[in-house]
Amino acid sequence: MKLRSLVLSTLLLSSVTMADTMTVKQEGIKYIKMLGGTLKMQLQSAMKEDKSGLTALAFCTSSANEITKEVNKKLPSYARVRRTSLKVRNNTVNTPDTLDIKIMKAYEADLADKTFSAKDFKVAKAGDVTRVYKPLVTKDVCLKCHGIKLDSKIAEAVKSSFPHDKATGYKVGDLRGVIVSEIKDH
Repeated sequence: MKLRSLVLSTLLLSSVTMADTMTVKQEGIKYIKMLGGTLKMQLQSAMKEDKSGLTALAFCTSSANEITKEVNKKLPSYARVRRTSLKVRNNTVNTPDTLDIKIMKAYEADLADKTFSAKDFKVAKAGDVTRVYKPLVTKDVCLKCHGIKLDSKIAEAVKSSFPHDKATGYKVGDLRGVIVSEIKDH
């Protein structure tokens, strides 16, 4: 009877933990969509304005981190959202930590194994913070600023704004990076 009671309480505890994780995951996805949606909408607008990509690059250079800060101001005090990559353009703001690198390498392994889905949100715990990751996959339009061969004006602007840039050399379908939502236990 004690064993049955212990098993039942363990199962209940597990289901509560899974339910909490689902809630945190859903909350994290919401914040990721807030940032991703805002950035995507404004980036698409900049691309429509100027097909060369220079306006989009100027937008990213001057506004992407400010938009990230503005979105974070709208989040509860226990949460934040950010972007990172294995090959960062802005190494003062978007440098990945060890867990970020581990998650992105897992996404790359999934790509290599052909088991990858761009809708695969990964959840990881780091101390008292739950992180939710969404992969960013390189699309054709991304190649103007992140591809193998950049237009000379784009290459010059990137080098001028980001002298330590590593965020080029991508092909369509490559993992460009991730958006990460971090939610502290509360």
